[in-house]
Amino acid sequence: MTQHQSTQTMKPATAARKLGVYLEATPAEFREGVVSRAELNALQADPPEWLRELRRTGPHPRPVVAAKLGVSIAGLHRGGITEPLTTEQIEALKQERPEWLEREQALQAEVRKEAARVKKLHAERAQSA
Repeated sequence: MTQHQSTQTMKPATAARKLGVYLEATPAEFREGVVSRAELNALQADPPEWLRELRRTGPHPRPVVAAKLGVSIAGLHRGGITEPLTTEQIEALKQERPEWLEREQALQAEVRKEAARVKKLHAERAQSA
């Protein structure tokens, strides 16, 4: 019996999320089609110019904006950032250092510190058990 391996495909939104780009900024042919696993791997391995440019200048989706600013996605929302931002806009926010950004960065630092403490605690318990 011969097995046929079906080609895995995904919606453009899923592919854009995996590529770390804002879907609405991608070319129409990307948004209107489906993306196979092989195509996604090819885009990741050798990104075309449009993908390199999107990653370099944006607009960036919320997870990327949050990471570049060192805050959570919820922190972006609390700060009033609901739209995708370009790299230039992100850099401007870093320079301006609004109060909400400093507050959210401090909060994110505390969250990371607590996560590290809990991880260390679990590791110690696992060793002693």
